[in-house]
Amino acid sequence: MAYQEADLGRVRTVPVAARRNKVDPGLLAVPPAGDQSFKAFFDSLPDVLAARDLRAVVGGVARAARRRHGVVLLVGGHVVKVGLGPLLAAWLRQGIVTHVALNGAAAIHDFELAAFGGTSEDVESGLADGSFGMAEETGSEMNAAIASAAAAGLGMGEGLALALSRRPQLPGGESSILLAALRQDVPVTVHAAIGAEIIHQHPSTDGAALGATSHRDFRRLAGSLPALDQGGVVLNLGSAVVLPEVFLKALTVARNLHDGAPTHFLAADLDMQRHYRPRLNVVQRPTRAGGEGYLLTGHHELMIPLLVWGVLQELGNG
Repeated sequence: MAYQEADLGRVRTVPVAARRNKVDPGLLAVPPAGDQSFKAFFDSLPDVLAARDLRAVVGGVARAARRRHGVVLLVGGHVVKVGLGPLLAAWLRQGIVTHVALNGAAAIHDFELAAFGGTSEDVESGLADGSFGMAEETGSEMNAAIASAAAAGLGMGEGLALALSRRPQLPGGESSILLAALRQDVPVTVHAAIGAEIIHQHPSTDGAALGATSHRDFRRLAGSLPALDQGGVVLNLGSAVVLPEVFLKALTVARNLHDGAPTHFLAADLDMQRHYRPRLNVVQRPTRAGGEGYLLTGHHELMIPLLVWGVLQELGNG
């Protein structure tokens, strides 16, 4: 076989001064100096790639909060389980968030932390003997709250938050997203996947109540989304399947009822890895005709504190 080799001696080079650079000294990270505040740290991040995107999301949330646009949080269970409830509760207390949508796991972890002071059992050991998910108080109290909510014409999120507020003891109450939303009069909804959550395997489970309250919460989420129009923000925090699917359908309903609105909002997904549904259903499809979309990939327990602190700092509350 006769190999052909490129003649590098004939290559045309160009002067470096004529080249357009993507990185210059103004974008580089700044090493620690005398000021060791969070603002100094945040400002020291390089202005490239994920750090630039993080700044864009921080700025978008802060602008939306200042201008009273919608800020909708879609929260997965792992976010609550790794201890980030107090940070999202702080956003709620500062009036930043206009709607919180939890999947079933997030609601369970939040309820258990607030009511009992602990959550997250050892799945494998409990699975071996059939005790996984069988904590009596979790099932009985949450299912009773959902049944009461159904009877009163309430949503699941509101019903669970009210049940927590009536408990005589709340060892983890200050960390609760459900309670913070209730106290700040912010809509909180729970979007159940029947059979996917531990409270569904208890004898106290009422399938009709689960369906009625979760469907009401779907309608409530769709009713909140018009506030995203022209400058709002939706953040998907750690839900890979359920909430991106629910959001897409709720957005369809909102646009059907409001002449195509909302549009031109910022959408971001924060998760440990990039998943198909959040990328398509939250970030890309909803913003295709106008808006901004960001994918921030990293551990929740690192990325979400940076986001929360960054927004509070931007708003002067940090």
